[in-house]
Amino acid sequence: MKKTKLGSAIQQILGLAVGVTLLPSLAIAQQTGTETTAKAKADEQIEVISVMGIRRSMESTIDIKKNESSIVEAVSAEDIGKLPDQSIAESLTRLPGLAGQRVNGRVQVISIRGLAPDFSTTTLNGRQQASAGDNRAVEYDQYPSELINGAVVYKTSDLAIAGMGLSGTVDMRTIRPLAHGEQTVMMNLRGEKSSFDQMHPEVSANGWRGSVSYIDQFADDTIGLAIGFAHMDTPTQVKHYKAWEWNTVDTALEGTDNDDALGLVGQEVTAVARSQVRDGVMAVFEFKPNDQLHSTIDTYYSKFEQDEIMRGAMWFTNQWTGDGMQFENPAFTEFGGTKVVQSGTATNLRPVLRNDNNTREDELKAIGWNTSYTVDRWTLELDLSYSGSERDEQVLETYAGINNGGFDSIGFDLVPHGFPTYTPATDYTDVNQVQLSDPAPWGGWGHDGAIRFPHVKEQIREAEASARYDLTDTKLGANFSSIDFGMNFTKRTKDKVVDDNDLFLKNDRAPVSIDPSLLVSPTSLAFAGIPGVISYDILPTVDRYYDIKPILDTNRWNKAWGVDEEVLTSYLRANLDTEVFGLPLKGNFGTQVVQTDQLSSGFLASDYDPDNPATLVQVETGASYTDVLPAINLSLEVLEDQFVRFAAGKTMARPRMDEMRASITAGVGVDSRRWSGSSGNPELEPWRAKALDLTYEAYLDGSTYVAAGAFYKKLDSYIYTQNFDFDFSNAPNNSTIEPISPIGNMSRPANGQGGNIKGLELSMSIDIGNYVTALEGFGFIGSQSWSDSSIQPDGPGTSSKLPGLSDRVRDLTFYYEQNGFSARVSQRYRSEFRGEVVQLFATRGYTEVLADKQVDAQLSYSFDEGRFDGITLLMQVNNLTNSPYTTRLNTLQGGGSYFPEVYEEYGRQFLLGVSYKL
Repeated sequence: MKKTKLGSAIQQILGLAVGVTLLPSLAIAQQTGTETTAKAKADEQIEVISVMGIRRSMESTIDIKKNESSIVEAVSAEDIGKLPDQSIAESLTRLPGLAGQRVNGRVQVISIRGLAPDFSTTTLNGRQQASAGDNRAVEYDQYPSELINGAVVYKTSDLAIAGMGLSGTVDMRTIRPLAHGEQTVMMNLRGEKSSFDQMHPEVSANGWRGSVSYIDQFADDTIGLAIGFAHMDTPTQVKHYKAWEWNTVDTALEGTDNDDALGLVGQEVTAVARSQVRDGVMAVFEFKPNDQLHSTIDTYYSKFEQDEIMRGAMWFTNQWTGDGMQFENPAFTEFGGTKVVQSGTATNLRPVLRNDNNTREDELKAIGWNTSYTVDRWTLELDLSYSGSERDEQVLETYAGINNGGFDSIGFDLVPHGFPTYTPATDYTDVNQVQLSDPAPWGGWGHDGAIRFPHVKEQIREAEASARYDLTDTKLGANFSSIDFGMNFTKRTKDKVVDDNDLFLKNDRAPVSIDPSLLVSPTSLAFAGIPGVISYDILPTVDRYYDIKPILDTNRWNKAWGVDEEVLTSYLRANLDTEVFGLPLKGNFGTQVVQTDQLSSGFLASDYDPDNPATLVQVETGASYTDVLPAINLSLEVLEDQFVRFAAGKTMARPRMDEMRASITAGVGVDSRRWSGSSGNPELEPWRAKALDLTYEAYLDGSTYVAAGAFYKKLDSYIYTQNFDFDFSNAPNNSTIEPISPIGNMSRPANGQGGNIKGLELSMSIDIGNYVTALEGFGFIGSQSWSDSSIQPDGPGTSSKLPGLSDRVRDLTFYYEQNGFSARVSQRYRSEFRGEVVQLFATRGYTEVLADKQVDAQLSYSFDEGRFDGITLLMQVNNLTNSPYTTRLNTLQGGGSYFPEVYEEYGRQFLLGVSYKL
């Protein structure tokens, strides 16, 4: 890592800072330019945000879209502490070209224009945010919607924003008290109930959330203060089914005429309940003694605790288990044109009954200090910030089975979409028939449970200095409003480790009956036909019956890594304000220069005998590179309030941090006597792309607009797993096999062939009452996006879809707002896509997520006079149609047909609440 860059960057930034403090207060510059730096932009745009109703929210959104030179989308709070949806993530998914991925029923991550979350950046008040996830993508459920006053999504480059994403940048914004301009106290309280009954005694089906915000101005409006607190205690209830694999089961169909049919060879049915408790605090202090000096300090903190209980049953219907499984009375049908065993009875099964307890605690901190100073034609700005996140998890699973390794017979009736019906012959709730054990076939899984402790920590330290020179009334002022230049230095560190452990039953792993005093009410799986499964108090059961043994294999050390990045971003931008053929033309052009130093540390681990610890060698390596990113944004006003916008530029997104890990796992093949291994790649360079955008926007009145746009991105390269010759001379050989050569095969991510992604976007907001008097109060907001890509994310010749790409994304909202009443019904839809999910052993992988359509409804009434003035009553139903989450898997044995995999239902979420504004 080049340490000299850090010193040089700090020296240059402090030089500009000193300039801010030493310049005399000679004059107050009149700000006539249309462009500002990224941090000042947040202040100016928040000033237009209104505080009441859907229409006022749309007016704020339209003001932002019109006045930006970049192509943006925006969402604004309808009132203090009131975004249009239950969460900031759900509000973002209603914007054109944005789509969310549900995790346990709630939107957690966002894809922009069909590109996975890895390709975007999220900022808070213009500052990059640390992620509690394994990579860079921010998990939006860390940010209470009550504390976020709005968000702007930049779809094209803004050179003043460091760390711009390749697909876009989401800038969340908190309130600015001086711009708000009045003393306000807002209190919200909502009760919450799931349409599903309580699944586990540890997690209620009911919850609540509340918030309070205080905004005020002091000292003749030269000091502003905003403080907000939000508490959420909200549960989720999940009915879950998963088909593991479909394969040939001809041996189990002997004696039938359909032994060519495929059968389901593994399945699970579980009930999941998750308690989610989050506390968030936001505070903003502003100081603006005159028009020259403006200083703001804003802080944000949240703590998010999740406790998940999962209980259920899983089993193999696999002819290769060695248990002589057979299908009795099978019936057949076709899934996707492939013949399958639909119903019958599977015999000689060894069900595994699961009682799992997973916990997660996230802590997020952010603080920033921004100061701007204006003198003559100069506006100088200094911004210092810190963002940190820390995540601690527990992933705990325990197993039970039929006494003495007994067998069961289970009747089944499978469906292509929905929950199957199972009828076991054994009562899984009977403590006299069930024991703690390792009941899986093939002699078991080799342990009686597992407990893992993932830990992730990330920190971002950022310093930025910038300047704007006003060109009004100069020779250049006829065509240019101002010139901006600046420098940003960002240092990011991320570390991950997973403490893996096996659980072994005491007394030499002998099966043991569960003490009745540890039992809790059986868990119903009636949604899939199973009356119930045995349920016990998980942590006390583990303490009493299990020993914990660390797992010291290569997989453990492959998940232990650290990444350090130092990024210096410099930019120069000229801001246009001129005419072409008598038509107003605004915009900007310029370039960013991004210098990156990256370093990763990890372990080279080799093992042969799984009963012995892996042999370790510490590894540390990295890379340096420079990117030059020119960009241009133009906005031509062809008619009054009608704009044609064009943007072009080079963009980039830095690699996933888990793919940058230095960790290497290696071994010598028993038969080949050759080295092979897999690893991350600390020398990965970014995804780089050239981008073109063209849009037309017509603003018909304060809350009505129509827009259409097209975009094209050409990725110069894409990162995917490739095979290379690798010198394993430094790898410890933990086996007795002598390798033929130190040169072997290494599988690791690398920059390779790219491709393009292109799309169309339509959006509109229509205040119908402005055009049809009889429909006063009615309105419509909607968008539709289409995307397509030629990128082959698994390498040339493969057919997998680009992660995060939905061919179609749609959002529709119909509303009525009049005389204090407000009602809306919203639907969001995204077509099938390849999504990243948590898989076995707390690792992440991809699956095909099917089309998702969710409907939400909201009704409220606000009193604006009398003794109840300031009170609003609210009723809300999320997931009104109980939309399921479904995935599918590809089966080569079925000629490449897609088969059902995961089917989950979350139920409807009912909220009833009241807010009071003083």
